Amino acid sequence: MCLLLACVNKKKHTAPKQKQIVTNIRQLDEVITDNITERLSALKDNEGELEDSLLAFRPSAIQEFYGTEKPVGHWSKDGVANPAADSMLYMIQHAEDDGLLPAHYHEPALTAAWEQISNDATAKKDAALWAKVDVLMTDAFMKMASDLRFGVAPRDSITLKKDSLFTDAQLITQLQQALSEKNVTGILHAQEPVHPGYIALKEGIQTFKSKYAGYHWDTLPLNYTDTVAFRQLVINRLVQSGHLDTTGVQPDSAMLRTGIKAFQKEFNIYPDGVAGKRTVMALNRSVHDWVMQAAVNLDRWRKLPDTLPVQYIMVNLPGYTLKVVDSGEVVLESRVIVGTPRTRTPLLNSYMTNFMMYPYWRVPYSIVFKEMLPAIQKNVGYLAAKNLEVIDKDGNTVDPSTIEWAKLGKGRFPYVLRQMDGIDNSLGVMKFNFRNKYSVYLHDTNNRGLFKNSMRAMSHGCVRVQQWDSLAQYLVRADSVRHSGDSVRVWLAREEKKQVDLPKHVPIYLRYFTAEGQHGNLVFFDDIYGEDKILRRKMKL
Repeated sequence: MCLLLACVNKKKHTAPKQKQIVTNIRQLDEVITDNITERLSALKDNEGELEDSLLAFRPSAIQEFYGTEKPVGHWSKDGVANPAADSMLYMIQHAEDDGLLPAHYHEPALTAAWEQISNDATAKKDAALWAKVDVLMTDAFMKMASDLRFGVAPRDSITLKKDSLFTDAQLITQLQQALSEKNVTGILHAQEPVHPGYIALKEGIQTFKSKYAGYHWDTLPLNYTDTVAFRQLVINRLVQSGHLDTTGVQPDSAMLRTGIKAFQKEFNIYPDGVAGKRTVMALNRSVHDWVMQAAVNLDRWRKLPDTLPVQYIMVNLPGYTLKVVDSGEVVLESRVIVGTPRTRTPLLNSYMTNFMMYPYWRVPYSIVFKEMLPAIQKNVGYLAAKNLEVIDKDGNTVDPSTIEWAKLGKGRFPYVLRQMDGIDNSLGVMKFNFRNKYSVYLHDTNNRGLFKNSMRAMSHGCVRVQQWDSLAQYLVRADSVRHSGDSVRVWLAREEKKQVDLPKHVPIYLRYFTAEGQHGNLVFFDDIYGEDKILRRKMKL
C-alpha cells in the first residue's frame, strides 16, 4: 500500500529537449519557438520548477509574456544575443553588488550556456540552448526587478512600503520596456531606493570588494595551547589582509598590537590590540560573508517607503545612534543606549508627540517582579535608596512600612512603584513620548557615563539619548508662538516639571542596521539581537 502511494504522489517532471541543432540558421528562431513552447509546458507540468531546479518567480507572468500562440524568443535573433541579454547577464553575475546572490537568478546555468554559445560554433545553432537561455533570462529579470523593488525577505510588521509586489502586467511591461529600449540595467536600477543611506551602503560594498579583491586568508583557531604558534598565525593572517606589513622586519609585540588595532578599527571592534575571541571570529570571516552582512541591510532599506518625511528621527539599534534628519541632511546625531538581548528595544514606526521635563518613572511590572520586589522583601529600605514611592490604585502615596511585602507577587500586587523626579531619576530630566504598544520611549539617564561604552545594549528596552537637550531644542525650534529659543534652558534651570506638546508630530523609526556606508566605506555593527541570522535564512544568503 505504501509503495502504491509513493508512486501516486511522486512529483511529475517533464524534461524539455536539451539539444536541437539546426542546419540552416534562418530556421533557428522558428525552432526556438517550438522549444520555448515545450519549456512553458514543462514549467506548468513541473509546478513552476525550471531546468536548473529553481522555482520560477512568477510562472503566470512568464506564460503571459510569451503568449499562448507561437512564443518567440526575446533575447536573441538568428543566433546572435541581443545587447539586452549581455546587460542581463552582467546584472546577474554582479548581483552581489546590489546585495543579491547571483545563484538566485540562474547564474550558473546562464554562464555555462553563454560560454558554450561564445566558444562553440555548433552551440550557436542549438535551438534548445537558446530557448533555455530565453526563459531563464525572462524569469531572472522578473525576480530581480521584484527583489530590488520590494526586497528579498518577506514583508514584516514595520515595512512601510505601501505595495508589496508587482502584478503580472507590471512585470511584463517593465521587461518589454527594457527589451525595446535596450535598457535592462537602467530599468532594473530604477527599482532601487534612492535614500542616501541605501546609496552609501552600495558604495561601501563596492569599495570593500575592490579593496579585498583577490585577497585570501587563513582561518585562526578559536582555542589553542601554543601561544607562540598562535601569535605567528595571527601575524600571518594580518599580513594576508594588509593590516600588518612585516617586509624586512621581525614583528615584535608592539607591531602585532598595531596590526590588530588596525583590523579592529576597520571592523568597528573595540581597539584593544588583543586577538580575543571576538576579534578572531571577525578575522575568520570571508569577504563574501561581510558583503552579505551589508546585503541584508540593503534589504531593510527596501522595506522603507520610496520617500521619507521631510523631518524624521532614525534610531539604529545595533549602531547605538540616533539621527535627526531634516530635508535630507543629518542635523543632529547622538549616541544612544538600547535594550539588552534579553530586554530588546522593539523595532517600530511612530510619531513623537511630546516631551516631559523632570518626569516620574512608573516602573514596569516586569522590572518590579524580576528585580525590585525580591530586593524590597529583603529590605524595605531599598525603596528609599532608589527614590521610589508606592502608589495605590486611587493614586495615593502609601507608606511602604505598612505593606506586607512578603505576601505580594505576580498574582497580587495592587500598587505602582514610581520613581520621583530629579537628577537621580532613572529617566534623567527628560522623557520623549511616542505612541507604541511596547511602552517604550526615549529619555535621558542618571548614569551618563555609560555612553562612553562601545557596547551599549544595556537598558530594559527604552532608548537612552546622550544629546537629549539638543533633541529637545530641535523639537521646539519652529514653535516660536509658544516657546522662545531658550525656553527649554529656562525650564531646566528652574527644574520645572513640564510637558511640552509638539505642534507637529515628528516621525520616529526604530530600526536595525548592522552595516552602513560612511565616507565611501562600510562600517559594521554587532548583530546584537541575532536579527541578521534570521534575515539571512529568509533571504537564503
